[in-house]
Amino acid sequence: MSDQRDQRHQHFETRAIHAGQEPDQATGAVVPPIYQVSTYKQDGVGGLRGGYEYSRSANPTRTALEENLAALDGGRRGLAFASGLAAEDCLLRTLLTPGDHVVIPNDAYGGTFRLFAKVVERWGVEWSVADTSDPQAVREALRPRTKVIWVETPSNPLLGISDIAALAGVAREAGARLVVDNTFASPYLQQPLALGADVVVYSTTKYMGGHSDVVGGALVVNDDTLGEELAYHQNAMGAIAGPFDAWLVMRGIKTLAVRMDRHSANAARIAELLVSHKKVTRVYYPGLSEHPGHEIAAKQMRSFGGMVSFQVAGGEQAAVEVCNRAGLFTLGESLGGVESLIEHPGRMTHASTAGSALEVPNDLVRLSVGIESVDDLLADLTQALG
Repeated sequence: MSDQRDQRHQHFETRAIHAGQEPDQATGAVVPPIYQVSTYKQDGVGGLRGGYEYSRSANPTRTALEENLAALDGGRRGLAFASGLAAEDCLLRTLLTPGDHVVIPNDAYGGTFRLFAKVVERWGVEWSVADTSDPQAVREALRPRTKVIWVETPSNPLLGISDIAALAGVAREAGARLVVDNTFASPYLQQPLALGADVVVYSTTKYMGGHSDVVGGALVVNDDTLGEELAYHQNAMGAIAGPFDAWLVMRGIKTLAVRMDRHSANAARIAELLVSHKKVTRVYYPGLSEHPGHEIAAKQMRSFGGMVSFQVAGGEQAAVEVCNRAGLFTLGESLGGVESLIEHPGRMTHASTAGSALEVPNDLVRLSVGIESVDDLLADLTQALG
């Protein structure tokens, strides 16, 4: 596999294509093979070839992806999982014990909130909510047993922006670890480890895979000891990325940079349309100068991404009708694929937050802006708004 030390000074686009992707030694194939295998012949008891004995523990296709993930985020260890939530579960069970406390954001993916509120809490882990765009609010939410500060930036679905470097300082002062869910930005637009984060979390289902054909997750860290602890739990718990899924994510990553440029450019045009539309009461997009986190986003991101949310005049039913009238924007959950998606978070991805501090406005619509012709997207959204 690739020597990551030789890639430290290569540009992102080059690492996306080459890191962990050495031509196959047997055939010269330029794309890593799909090692669809469960076990490996040993040359005598304990005589492993390349360290491979059983594919839950390690698989060459997954290894290639994990090396690629680490290189893209400037980390020392990457780990690939069956889903983003599988990655989060492994991370939490590695870092926490009963009685520990976590600060979570007041805007976050509904599945992450469900994991804390319905699963981890039953295990004896406590959590509280803070506005992570305000470092002082996070500091005030800390407790003696706070072990993790959890951040999404940009957040899902309200596109809130948190200052990663500032929160890294808060975490260090508290002896806690800063975890950043970087799914909306991808490593192309934002590098949390370089800003002081301890762990980066991804749903690789989204922009990394990029084609709505694979489910996966990832963790990337800079600490070798933490990396070993996570790998131990990954093997012990078993929610690993299968070889074909790992291969699909690698395939997607090769075009991540060019796709993210187009996602971002299209989303900026969509946000401009929405700001001027009479039936839109508020637009959430960090690329807008009036966004409260715009300056921080401009400082820590390459550009502002492909996610846009907005509130509709007329309330919940009006928002639902916009979703139903859209044509080119496909009504569906998830995000980050080449095709544009539209959804009603309150009834779809964030239904689990109802009645909580993370409940989303019922007149909110969320867009995952794809890479189609922006003129066609603008026309479709215009007719959907009516």
